[in-house]
Amino acid sequence: MLVKTFGAAVQGIDATIVTIEVNVSQGIKFFLVGLPDSAVKESHERILSALTYNNFKFPRQQVIVNMSPADIRKEGAAYDLALAMALLAANSQIAEERLSNYLIMGELSLDGCILPIKGALPIALKAKEEGFEGILLPQENAREAAVVDGIQVYGVSTICEVAGFLNGELELQRASLDVSHEFQQHLNASDLDFADVKGQESVKRALEVAAAGGHNILLVGPPGAGKSMMAKRLPSILPPLSLAESLETTKIHSVAGKLPQGTALTYQRPFRSPHHTISDVALVGGGAYPQPGEISLAHNGVLFLDELPEFKRSVLEVMRQPLEDRRITISRANFSVDYPASFMLVASMNPCPCGFYNHPDRDCVCGPGVVQRYLNRISGPLLDRIDIHMEIVPVPFDKLATLRTAEPSSAIRQRVMAARKIQELRYAKVKGVHCNAQMTAGLLRKYARVDDTGAELLRQAMQRLNLSARAYDRILKVARTIADLDQSADILPQHLSEAITYRNLDREGWAG
Repeated sequence: MLVKTFGAAVQGIDATIVTIEVNVSQGIKFFLVGLPDSAVKESHERILSALTYNNFKFPRQQVIVNMSPADIRKEGAAYDLALAMALLAANSQIAEERLSNYLIMGELSLDGCILPIKGALPIALKAKEEGFEGILLPQENAREAAVVDGIQVYGVSTICEVAGFLNGELELQRASLDVSHEFQQHLNASDLDFADVKGQESVKRALEVAAAGGHNILLVGPPGAGKSMMAKRLPSILPPLSLAESLETTKIHSVAGKLPQGTALTYQRPFRSPHHTISDVALVGGGAYPQPGEISLAHNGVLFLDELPEFKRSVLEVMRQPLEDRRITISRANFSVDYPASFMLVASMNPCPCGFYNHPDRDCVCGPGVVQRYLNRISGPLLDRIDIHMEIVPVPFDKLATLRTAEPSSAIRQRVMAARKIQELRYAKVKGVHCNAQMTAGLLRKYARVDDTGAELLRQAMQRLNLSARAYDRILKVARTIADLDQSADILPQHLSEAITYRNLDREGWAG
């Protein structure tokens, strides 16, 4: 007897339908074909135990299982439930009429309980696209899949529940989710606030500019100056995620297994802070069966690299292409996967190995040339992709001791959102450009033009401060963002002046 059930294989952040065909005939052997990995092959023992424990019978005949399309590798234990249902239907223990209406996924424990899986959201999206009536998933994944409107989502806990439902003997509770209500509940859920930061007004201004234009930023300062503290508060002033951004971000975290159980969507912009011992594969993604790396997990959010020069040179260099293209392609011999990687890079570093170069009160003990060698750990091409370089000095005692509360993140966020709205309208007809940091050379000439006074100011800055040529475009992009924050249609000289101050590391002789 031949029976078909349906599951899904996740490739990148998208899913592909997998048809599971089970044929029971005369004989005693068990065959599983269709390019399964070890975890799929081991499903035989899990299914046998689960069926026996729940008083079902495993077919005592020859069983051939084919997982189609056969040229796509099937990974993980998430096919257990679909395989088990196909075996029961082929053995006439459940009705097969409703099997074709539902996509079934779930890992089985030995007692028949159903364990959570990765990638529930892309699987649900694919099921809707392919016209399935509904989807049967582990209870823990039901809220995540319920984000998809227009398909029935049922969360199940045991193999008996699934068998009863398919036989028409049991009614399951359909999972539902009010996405708009959930968004409103989590809109301002950040625990970190710029109101906690005392002093450092110039740095907070630079972070506001970076958030308003989506610019990458590097903070340079001595230990204890507040670099990490302020970087961790950056997501609190970024615009809230849109539903489309949230869905894309959730898909990445779901595929990587990083979505907390019971969570429906990612409501807050991601903030990823990998340790400097991270490998290049862990940062950009990869492995034998490619998984998203930290740059993709930071998609639509912030990637914070603390103590930037301590990262291995090879790790930093692999970020150059994703910073430009805002996506990463991981290629293998038989296939390749694309992961989005549109993130804001926020990096921090000490100015020298001892940490006190240019410190107002303490002397630097580094020898001649040490500061420059330390800075040279960051390559010019990578530094070229960082729009804002901000030098930080320690906060004086009188500001630390004050009881007055600083400006809260909510007030800064309103200004950032107003500037982003201007950019959204400006680039509405330009595909792939949403903020000033993403401007191409052509857009820069169109939207970042300066008058004669501004041009002269730029010329003098380039000469007197010995700014590098690569700083020119970055200054114009940042100046465009500052003008947007001021609700100004034109880039004025004061906007250029402020943008020039944000290029500390381009100044010749800065490091001695």
